[in-house]
Amino acid sequence: MLKKTCLNSCHIEAGGKMVDFGGWEMPIHYGSQLDEHLWVRASAGMFDVSHMTVIDLVGPDVKPFLRKLLANDVERLKTSGQALYSAMLNPAGGVLDDLIVYRLAEGYRLVVNCATREKDLAWIEACSEAFEVVVTTPPNLSILAVQGPSALSVLSSVLDSAQANLLSQLAVFESGFAGDWFLARTGYTGEQGAEIVLPNADAPGLWQALLASGVRPIGLGARDTLRLEAGMNLYGSDMDEGVSPLACNMAWTVVHNDRDFIGEAAVQAARAARVQPRLIGVMLKERGVLRAHYPVYSADARVGVLTSGAFSPTLQCGIGFARVSAVTESLFVEIRGKQLPLEPVSLPFVRHGKPVYSVIS
Repeated sequence: MLKKTCLNSCHIEAGGKMVDFGGWEMPIHYGSQLDEHLWVRASAGMFDVSHMTVIDLVGPDVKPFLRKLLANDVERLKTSGQALYSAMLNPAGGVLDDLIVYRLAEGYRLVVNCATREKDLAWIEACSEAFEVVVTTPPNLSILAVQGPSALSVLSSVLDSAQANLLSQLAVFESGFAGDWFLARTGYTGEQGAEIVLPNADAPGLWQALLASGVRPIGLGARDTLRLEAGMNLYGSDMDEGVSPLACNMAWTVVHNDRDFIGEAAVQAARAARVQPRLIGVMLKERGVLRAHYPVYSADARVGVLTSGAFSPTLQCGIGFARVSAVTESLFVEIRGKQLPLEPVSLPFVRHGKPVYSVIS
């Protein structure tokens, strides 16, 4: 039996094509993935991401515990409401999950991926045994993301005065509570926007108010192409427990100081060995679509593999992430026995609807 968010009937009413996503019945699209992608780049779309897991942590040892648990350092969160992106590593330095951590007035909030929920909770509970920390997963919560160049203005128009006032004060990667609604200036599209964690009872009302204001529902298909253009990793595709943060474009999230965080020794050893592959962007120079698992070659030597790929509606070409041992000017992808030339580029491909990549020479 698939789990359903409290917005399931809203998706069906909007024409959502429902699929199994990590054990949840979720919309892949509402008619046209292409139209949904372009709408987010041009206006504002809303995403039901209630399948993701909210974890709250409190207690006298909560900060030292998170400084041990995460590769990024929560000491960087100086005031309530600030947020950062981090990996949670295993002792071998592999990525157990990527997540966002928010500092609250009391304690911290993590938002982790749905497919890793049970694994993450078990790992956090096990690692917290030596610390005085209380870990809870608040029940009956929904998460609605509103993204696009007009997202903030439209969202403000449907919020009450306290919520709208809070939203107007938040910078990117800042958050806060307005009553029992938690608003955060975060997202997964490379556009302006916010993510709202709110009681299940309030979620359908917000959905309908946004719908009436011209915000369109967006499915998982467009969410994937949007995040790909924005250079954002997908757990299980671009990284997993066997991949170092150094090999998935997450080295910038790893902070080395006196914490001795879980997995640090392995990451330091990998840095010293200088043998880690790197994750780059690639663009297909000919007509076609890139897909995960396609092999990448330089001349006759296989140098890597695509971890994600799709057709980019913004750039009108095939794009992808490639994990490669070497970057040369003569990269090729093999598709159905044919080698097609690739152009190696920096990530992200797109920010705020505009190309921002540069060719790697």
